[in-house]
Amino acid sequence: MDESEVTAGDVEEGDVATGVASAGSSFHSLRIFDTTLRDGEQSPGISLNLREKVEIAEQLARLGVDVIEAGFPISSDGETEAVKAIASQIKGPIIAGLARVDPRDIERAAEAVGSAQRARIHTFIATSEIHMKHKLRMSAVEVLEAARLGVERARLYVDDVEFSCEDATRSDPAFLAEVYTAAARAGATTLNLPDTVGYALPAEFADLLSYLASEVSDEVMWSVHTHDDLGLAVANALAGVGAGARQIEVAVNGIGERAGNCSLEEVVMALRTRRTVGGFDTSINTREIARTSRLVSMLTGYAVPPNKAIVGANAFAHEAGIHQHGVMVERTTYEIMDPVDVGLEGSRIVLGKHSGRHAFTNALEEMGFHLDKTEIQKAFDRFKSLADRKIRITDIDLEAIVADELSSDAEEYEMISIQVAGGTHLSPTATVRLRRSEEIIDESAIGDGMIDAACGAIQRATSIDARLESFNVSSVTGGIDALGDVTIVLVSGEAQDGPVRRATGRGVSTDVVEAAARAYLSAVNRLIALSHRQMAPPRS
Repeated sequence: MDESEVTAGDVEEGDVATGVASAGSSFHSLRIFDTTLRDGEQSPGISLNLREKVEIAEQLARLGVDVIEAGFPISSDGETEAVKAIASQIKGPIIAGLARVDPRDIERAAEAVGSAQRARIHTFIATSEIHMKHKLRMSAVEVLEAARLGVERARLYVDDVEFSCEDATRSDPAFLAEVYTAAARAGATTLNLPDTVGYALPAEFADLLSYLASEVSDEVMWSVHTHDDLGLAVANALAGVGAGARQIEVAVNGIGERAGNCSLEEVVMALRTRRTVGGFDTSINTREIARTSRLVSMLTGYAVPPNKAIVGANAFAHEAGIHQHGVMVERTTYEIMDPVDVGLEGSRIVLGKHSGRHAFTNALEEMGFHLDKTEIQKAFDRFKSLADRKIRITDIDLEAIVADELSSDAEEYEMISIQVAGGTHLSPTATVRLRRSEEIIDESAIGDGMIDAACGAIQRATSIDARLESFNVSSVTGGIDALGDVTIVLVSGEAQDGPVRRATGRGVSTDVVEAAARAYLSAVNRLIALSHRQMAPPRS
């Protein structure tokens, strides 16, 4: 399908939520470039393993994004392997790898995306005075030449090359026009205008893009990449569309460096809800938005705020009496979107302690989880344990326990059991039993509280000396039997000469002490995995 325009004939009647047009109308279709796995993963504390990255990429393909920026291959061997796996396994979207204009970056990116059905290299260089002077230590002439040579080199490997000027909104517009012109003539097919530090205001961002589009005469697609430092990422992206951009770079839940990126769900639903005004839409299957949001939140450990637009728990909630009455009489009195259209309603999975393996497996398959026999057994055992303590288990509960149970490919330590004791007249104590390969390890500890004691026992059992940087507990679902969702960030290496390592762990259970212990052990396992990766010999 031509990405420039879609008509009513491209969707079935009544399929407004998943299509891109309604009867009797035509809209310009915008490309959605998703950078959750690259810029999103650069958020502090997020460290996705290969399996988790592929799982998110599979869901992004179901969501219908046009481009998946799978990672920054030169950053590590693990990153290269993850991008390779996504490129070879994910069909449909363009798979992009990020690279500086440095030849080594470009060669590594080309290697990583080489097996993709449709491959793209996204290369960039900074163009603002502050970046050129203090970071690159290059002159404007040198940057211009590096940009040209970088794009030319990328075109040796792929036909689809995207080029970005880092910190463009703080760069000299005339110099930007020179660099973008050189990149286009060298073979770049997409030119991206990044507001790298979230500095621009919507009107000036639109003016800058309009100026550049008029100065660069080559036939290219313009893209916008906006950050949320001033809370304007979505507004700037939409302003860019009005000025001629036909690709928007986004991240699920708006995650990313510092305050984050343009939120996929917000910009997509803004375009969908107001398309009769703007005349633009996307090919996103909006009914997959809520599931995608939950998956990314679970695997990254980044909770979605309840007041978050589109996917927050309160996005379609009504407490005030006037609002409740209005919605009961006519939903559209207070809802400009149908929650069904973003996947927030529909059939609920009701499972309990009497459910068998067949019902459990069918429920997972209906939710999009396709597990092998070993994985099903592992998840089923955890489900049965939970069902003894929780009367009703919803689809959200299932997603949480499956993601928590299967988030790591191979863990150094596995928790077998935990026992804790405490009270007003007892010192809080905890005993854990862990398995490491064929070895069983039992350890106990006393702490300031039962959670502290549990974490202390795990620390003694694993001999990992790490500092607890943050601890967060929330509930996955409502009610007194809600699943406790604990996220922990551990930091190690500060007291030694080695590199500082930071890892996030997540655990869910109806018992918040058990959830905390699982989260702590998860973070320890990730610290060990990070240590192994950093000790691995460098690639030749």
